[in-house]
Amino acid sequence: MSTSTPKTALITGLRGQDGSYLAEHLITQGYRVIGTSHVAGRNFRLPKLGIEVEVEQLDLRCTNNVKRVIDKVRPDEVYNFAGRSSSAQLFDDPMATAEINGLASVRFLEAIREVSPRIRFCQAASSELFAGTDVSPQDESTPYRPMNAYGAAKAFSANMVTSYRVRHGLFATTAILFNHESPRRGMEYVTRKITHTVAQIAFGLAEELTLGSLESRRDWGFAGDYVLAMWLMLQQQTAEDFVIASGETHSVREFCQIAFSHVGLNYIDFVRIDPQWARRAETTELRGNPTKIKQLGWRTSVGFEDLVRMMVDADLDRLKSNSNQH
Repeated sequence: MSTSTPKTALITGLRGQDGSYLAEHLITQGYRVIGTSHVAGRNFRLPKLGIEVEVEQLDLRCTNNVKRVIDKVRPDEVYNFAGRSSSAQLFDDPMATAEINGLASVRFLEAIREVSPRIRFCQAASSELFAGTDVSPQDESTPYRPMNAYGAAKAFSANMVTSYRVRHGLFATTAILFNHESPRRGMEYVTRKITHTVAQIAFGLAEELTLGSLESRRDWGFAGDYVLAMWLMLQQQTAEDFVIASGETHSVREFCQIAFSHVGLNYIDFVRIDPQWARRAETTELRGNPTKIKQLGWRTSVGFEDLVRMMVDADLDRLKSNSNQH
């Protein structure tokens, strides 16, 4: 970067996988990065760089709180990653989901409009926007058909981003993210549950892995790649929405097969199916078409098999270091 004043980025959800990977990328680009958290507490140390990032306490349900943080930080770019997002939260507490995943984005847009309309804004959305679609693959022109509170809140956010972009001229974008994983994924997600349990089985700490279905298919990619796509979106001359996806799908069965074989085991010997854990039947394959984002020069750097192995290796390393500490 030039020797001019560094850009400032505000990242909600800093402690999540997307927030931490983006923060690391931005810092290497010379940015000043500030995160937010709904709980008061210490700064956040980035896993890879070991650098501490300043964290502002922010209640996304409070309009004045959002405006105060925007006014105090005066960022060049805002990345709104905070949200209720695990499959366990898709249906519970729809009011909280509407607040955090829906109305919070409007609070940011309104604060930006009032405080500094030059701020560039990226709203993280999800393939859950398309959960009820009969079109596959899905791209930026596919109509939203959410099937749960999470998807409905994200659809509201996406529509409001478009509204502020058209009506107020804000540089506001929506990133429609298909499933993206990493070693930093929370344990409540099926991918991390698989890799963590595989590591436990490899160390003799568990005997089986219980899943709802092996036939579900997902468009999976690496979170570290997907945050670069969102950064690219905010570097363009005009604000547009983009689907961010690998463009290919794989089954949970394939995920298990690769994960177990990586530690020299056969998944068939360890995986148990409990239909009570299965999600709704999927009528249409959720597979993103990344043609538009690739026109910006974006490419994935980690393929599906390497992603699974990377996650297994990270969980093996965690268990190894934990055992060494005891």
